[in-house]
Amino acid sequence: MTHAAYPELRLRRTRAAAWSRRLHAEHRLTPADFIWPLFITGGRGVEEPVGSLPGVSRWSVDLAVARAREAAAAGIPCLALFPNTPHDRRSDDGVEALNPDNLMCEAIRAIKDAVPEIGLLTDVALDPYTAHGQDGLLDEAGYVVNDATVEMLIGQALNQAAAGADIIAPSDMMDGRIGAIREALEADGHANVQIMAYAAKYASAFYGPFRDAVGSGGLLKGDKKSYQMDPANGAEALREVAMDIAEGADSVMVKPGLPYLDIVARVKDAFNIPVFAYQVSGEYAMIEAAVTVGAGERDALVMETLMSFKRAGCTGVLTYHALHAARLLGG
Repeated sequence: MTHAAYPELRLRRTRAAAWSRRLHAEHRLTPADFIWPLFITGGRGVEEPVGSLPGVSRWSVDLAVARAREAAAAGIPCLALFPNTPHDRRSDDGVEALNPDNLMCEAIRAIKDAVPEIGLLTDVALDPYTAHGQDGLLDEAGYVVNDATVEMLIGQALNQAAAGADIIAPSDMMDGRIGAIREALEADGHANVQIMAYAAKYASAFYGPFRDAVGSGGLLKGDKKSYQMDPANGAEALREVAMDIAEGADSVMVKPGLPYLDIVARVKDAFNIPVFAYQVSGEYAMIEAAVTVGAGERDALVMETLMSFKRAGCTGVLTYHALHAARLLGG
């Protein structure tokens, strides 16, 4: 009897049973891979759903503390905080960022008092505090000036560190700000405060719901293309990352996430340092929109996209699906 030829190696063998698929998995997700972004608003007992981000709300400080307890119970190691600063506290110079009693600092202190075991990552940029919605100070022509903005960012970072922030995350994309902030933190006694640099932050169309959530969307005049990166550029991201590492960044971030997985992989291959990605508001909203119209199943979409970050080389992911994913994983 003649037998048909068959391959000596059948790659499907290891996929045939669930136990074998688990055994041969190259990457794994755990709740410890997630950073959960939370939006903070004023008042007490306040939950404000964000219309363009279904399932995401702004929380008053007391309710943000409750979310921190949920995160810790689910095994999530870190929260990222973003304030929705009232319009009457916004100004062209963003000076509310330096107020030790601003929403960000109030939330840091309250969460650290109640849930000291959870890490807090705090955004350093002026857009939540400026009346014009830009990340820095403007000159007469409306251009975001670099060095004067960096001086404000130093003060903002020190303010947050004094309140108890564990990771300072400059998202402004000003040149030289990582080195300046690192030097200031060291001089002010905050040697163990980490810096996660938004090193490759692109001028993306995926940020719209986030700007709604922090109250800057309707304020923004123009765009941010003079400081955020051109989506056409990849090699430039490596230059940005190299600069931030040299200036003292402990980790770096690529933002957005899914459209820039190639950048994540290139950064990891080139530098072999902790690299994070931000699965931004527009990415989250697309998944939720697909679920709403029946184009996909939420759990499967969430877990597949999060696994793609790990496969590309991410140490961790900032995602609005963090608590949902952590619970799916049994956290």
